[in-house]
Amino acid sequence: MTGDANNISRSRSDKAACMLRRSLIALLLCFVSSALGQHIGSVGDWPDWRGPDRDGHSLEKGLPENWSLNGLNLAWRAPYGGRSTPVVLGDHLYLQSAGEAGTGQERIRCLNADTGKLLWEYTFNVFQSDVPPHRLGWASPAVDPETGNVYVLGVNNLLTALTRNGKKLWERSLTEEFSPFTTHGGRTVAPITEGNLVIVSTITSSWGAQANRAQRFIALDKRTGDIVWVSTPGGRPFDTSYSPMNIVTINGMRLLVTGGADGAALAIKPQTGEPVWNLQIAKRGLNTGIVVSAGYAFVSHSEENQDSNEMGLIAAFDTTGKGKLGKENIKWADKGFMGGFSSPVIDGERIYQADDGSNLFAFDSNTGRQLWKQNLGAIQKASAVFGDDKIYIGSESGKFYILRPHADHCEILSEVELPLSDEGLASQKIPEPIIASVAVARGRVYLVSSDELYAIGPKKTRAKPWRPLSQVLEPGEGAPAWVQVVPTEMVLKPGDSVQLHARLYDTAGRFLREESSAAWSLQGLKGTVIDGRFVVASDKIGQAGTIKVAVGNLSGESRARVIPPLPWNETFDSYPVGGVPPYWVSAAAGRFQVSELEGRKVLEKLPNETLFKRMRVFMGPEDWSNYTVEADIRINEKRRQLGDAGIIAQRYTLVAFGNNQRLEMNSWQPEIARAVSSPFAWRPNTWYRLKLNVENEPDGTTRIRGKAWLASEPEPEAWLIDHLDPNPNRQGSPGLFADAQFGVYFDNFKVTLNQ
Repeated sequence: MTGDANNISRSRSDKAACMLRRSLIALLLCFVSSALGQHIGSVGDWPDWRGPDRDGHSLEKGLPENWSLNGLNLAWRAPYGGRSTPVVLGDHLYLQSAGEAGTGQERIRCLNADTGKLLWEYTFNVFQSDVPPHRLGWASPAVDPETGNVYVLGVNNLLTALTRNGKKLWERSLTEEFSPFTTHGGRTVAPITEGNLVIVSTITSSWGAQANRAQRFIALDKRTGDIVWVSTPGGRPFDTSYSPMNIVTINGMRLLVTGGADGAALAIKPQTGEPVWNLQIAKRGLNTGIVVSAGYAFVSHSEENQDSNEMGLIAAFDTTGKGKLGKENIKWADKGFMGGFSSPVIDGERIYQADDGSNLFAFDSNTGRQLWKQNLGAIQKASAVFGDDKIYIGSESGKFYILRPHADHCEILSEVELPLSDEGLASQKIPEPIIASVAVARGRVYLVSSDELYAIGPKKTRAKPWRPLSQVLEPGEGAPAWVQVVPTEMVLKPGDSVQLHARLYDTAGRFLREESSAAWSLQGLKGTVIDGRFVVASDKIGQAGTIKVAVGNLSGESRARVIPPLPWNETFDSYPVGGVPPYWVSAAAGRFQVSELEGRKVLEKLPNETLFKRMRVFMGPEDWSNYTVEADIRINEKRRQLGDAGIIAQRYTLVAFGNNQRLEMNSWQPEIARAVSSPFAWRPNTWYRLKLNVENEPDGTTRIRGKAWLASEPEPEAWLIDHLDPNPNRQGSPGLFADAQFGVYFDNFKVTLNQ
């Protein structure tokens, strides 16, 4: 810091006093800006699964230090278990979990946080996903303190916005629009709200410049569901990731910080999605959250380290850099610490974190020196929550702890073993596992186990009712540095008209203004764009391209797919060899392409021995219903192995299982209770015809019918599969499915409205 050049005649003491005053004022303003910008909700709320500051820290006082299942400090308990943390806003508590067994659904329940009374329940189907039933309800919802709205992201990437009374405002099927990568692990990142945005993260492979598989962050307008920005800040994903997103203020700049699927800690500007920095630390994806204190970020994992074959790490690094960070940015690192699931929490100059073996550690945040270690059990997933000088944490062994941390040891205030669980195998009765972290709100600690929800604290609460609390973001200043086009991702039809907006932001990612004199142009799209109004040409053809904007030397773009109306009858003759319809989602990543086979053009799913051998391709809007899909399929054989091929209509799949010699209809393959199958003798290298008809019935059910036959023969009259779904999918995009190590072929793809 330098002296004031306009007052060089001042004495050194005057200069020092002035500098001190300015430093204190600057520090105070920085602190206030950071606190106001980061904190969401009131002190008595827990609107995010990691709390009002998204760092596992509660500012409440007078929190319980003991309790019992017999009634001591047990305000209420309810028979609603799960694996995700509840969130609380006012007297509403929200818990996301699996639906009833056999329904193929997830659900969110809303309870009165003071009494435990169930207020409402909203269920939604799981479809076109590989997540097993026991991994449902992975993510926690996010509740917006300004509107009271609740945002729910299912394991199949269905994002739903609900009012605080359970009414659906909008939903967006990211599955059909971006083709996210879902696995048997079920890892799902909880959404967060920021200003007017709701932000989600998932690994996708869509089309065009975003056809490659990568972890992407998607920001939507929280009121309308319009997509505001899509960001790809990391490299090739090595794994799925569920690292929670946190938003902090560093050097006056708001940053979204999180762990990436590429093994890097990363930061982006939350209003624009611009990447700021990343630090590669692991050879697999990160799952723990990042907390920040005094300009340093704390991160951990239990994978192989980037620079060695040693497993595990906890480290502190400087967050004030930009671009690709390296070893020079790391303040300290402790290799060998296996912290892969539970996120850290900061307490002044101490950091607390549980390792995968259910040992809670305390480290000196300045040096990384281990201060103490406290065993909690054998397996750990839940993260610690710190509040009122106490730590609240449960273990997968079924014990819940209230701890008081000290500089050199940990004091156990309460240790309660939960009742035997009714979940899982009857022969393996164990105490109710705790996978979720607690929520701290209204003077209570809300604990969810596999079986039940416990409200720990006083019987009565003095907390105030919810009142809307608007988040005030700091206005931008100076010259524009970024132009954003909104909406930035669209699914349209011929003749549609949409108004686009060019928004300008400064170097810190703060909004400046909307630009009315921008220059607009089209690339790869037929239509017109004048003053930001894009009118799609009326030609009944499929398109995919960009609407570009220029403001001075800045440029931005919006992406649009134009879906042609039905009927479709695609023979692939109009596409070059190696090409693919441009508006088809995930076709390029799945290695689908037009090929020549026996003198004709067909669509080939190329042989692939990686995860990409199993892919779904979507090519329509998510709101279509009551239609029929047909296609010819031909399955290759190698080493006596046949692949699988299928067609998708309205979120139902009709699959030819080659090795299993059957025809099956399913919506969500791992949920076998709702699947319907029929024996069918598939021959390799032979063309068959599949037909899938889906019709919504007046009584609220949906009828799904499927058949298969040799393509060289006439269509049989009888349906091999005829099923009424009582928990139906009422809409969805047409598509193709393949799980074929040695490749499959498709041809004569036809989609028609039902008569």
